[in-house]
Amino acid sequence: MQGARIIVVEDEEDIRELIEYHLGREGFQVTGAGDGKRGLEMILREVPDLVLLDLMLPGMDGLEICRTMRSSETAAHVPVLMVTAKAEEADVVLGLGLGADGYISKPFRPRELVARVKAALRGKQRVESTNEDAEPLVRGPLRMDPVRHKVFMEEAELNLTATEFKLLWTLARRPGRVYGRDDLMEASRGDAGVALDRAVDAHIRSVRKKLGAHRDMIETVRSMGYRFTEAPV
Repeated sequence: MQGARIIVVEDEEDIRELIEYHLGREGFQVTGAGDGKRGLEMILREVPDLVLLDLMLPGMDGLEICRTMRSSETAAHVPVLMVTAKAEEADVVLGLGLGADGYISKPFRPRELVARVKAALRGKQRVESTNEDAEPLVRGPLRMDPVRHKVFMEEAELNLTATEFKLLWTLARRPGRVYGRDDLMEASRGDAGVALDRAVDAHIRSVRKKLGAHRDMIETVRSMGYRFTEAPV
């Protein structure tokens, strides 16, 4: 974890320097950008281990950066933590639906920031370690390769974020089992996510959209959660 490369995209210089200082003290390699376009260029060029992303930015806002990252071949799986003063639930859900992995609201305590970053990186390492020797998972037309972190539907590759991959992997490993939102949050977030039921719903909506015609493989179980079914219902 020490030495992990982090890019901070934040237009308020004092906040950006504060983040860089505290993460640098922990041994992380931190680079900052003050506007959205420059930040995105850095992310796509350097492909860091994690991105801290403000929502309101000049040039290009954080949501557009997140959307572009998730459609990128190189940066699609980089964890993204949103750092923003907009703490409304709707903004959180919107960001998560676009592929962000977690949320930190301003003002924040430096200790909380460092803890969230470490938790997100631990979650990334845990997935990589768990998947290292795992066999590909095949469920009907769906194939998941945990080593290469790739998902295919009828040979077409789906561009899932790290959080979306973990959610789908959790559900697809045990078809028919119902997972509550708390179970899915714990399985997918690596302790770095937001304790918000609708966060899981936003991620599930995004996964279903990417599954396309096979979206019904993820079934909603009313008042309970979700389950995976190989045959559309």
